[in-house]
Amino acid sequence: MAITDWPNAERPREKLLQRGPTSLSDAELLAIFLRTGCRGKSAVDLARELIIRHGGLRQLLEAEQEDFCSSPGLGTAKYSQLQAVLEMSRRHLAQTIERSTCLDSSQAVKTYLTSQLRHQRAEIFAAIFVDSQHRIITYQELFRGTLDCASVYPREVVLAALKQNAAAVIFAHNHPSGIAEPSLADKAITHTLQQALQLVDIKVLDHIIVGEGFSYSFAEHGELN
Repeated sequence: MAITDWPNAERPREKLLQRGPTSLSDAELLAIFLRTGCRGKSAVDLARELIIRHGGLRQLLEAEQEDFCSSPGLGTAKYSQLQAVLEMSRRHLAQTIERSTCLDSSQAVKTYLTSQLRHQRAEIFAAIFVDSQHRIITYQELFRGTLDCASVYPREVVLAALKQNAAAVIFAHNHPSGIAEPSLADKAITHTLQQALQLVDIKVLDHIIVGEGFSYSFAEHGELN
């Protein structure tokens, strides 16, 4: 049965307008994005199949272009639209934390860092630089690759912080394995960076590790000096 034959209250678009987006299932939200189904399938039916095929909505949204476009009902146009939607979401989160302060909006900062790093397949070490009032100056990816003392260079981190005229910094990196627990290398580089930045009077507010569904905060666990 086509969606146009459904009762108005059950159609995804009308349901969203009447009850809000949180009332929709993953398949219904995806169906609104797809707009149309394919032969013999409504947009909701197609959305359910796509979510099952990819192992979940998030896996579908983060699929590589070739894998995404190989799915029935999808193609380069849909892939481009999706990337635009995801990037708008990231920029919305970025502007949200730019209007706030780190200390007053720690959850917003975690959410933003998760949106930036969780989908990355390589390990990325990044920083949010803040001013003396703990207002956001900028977010910057500093290093890519395995996190150890050989790939994260304290001198470059100090130079980047000075260039931004930062008073403090929040570090973050992702664990592509999905496990957010800090390794010995994570702890070692955090303490090394703390010591290096203390020499130029810049404070490390936190180091957040982004995992699959959980973020680990060094500050919350009392692991910063």
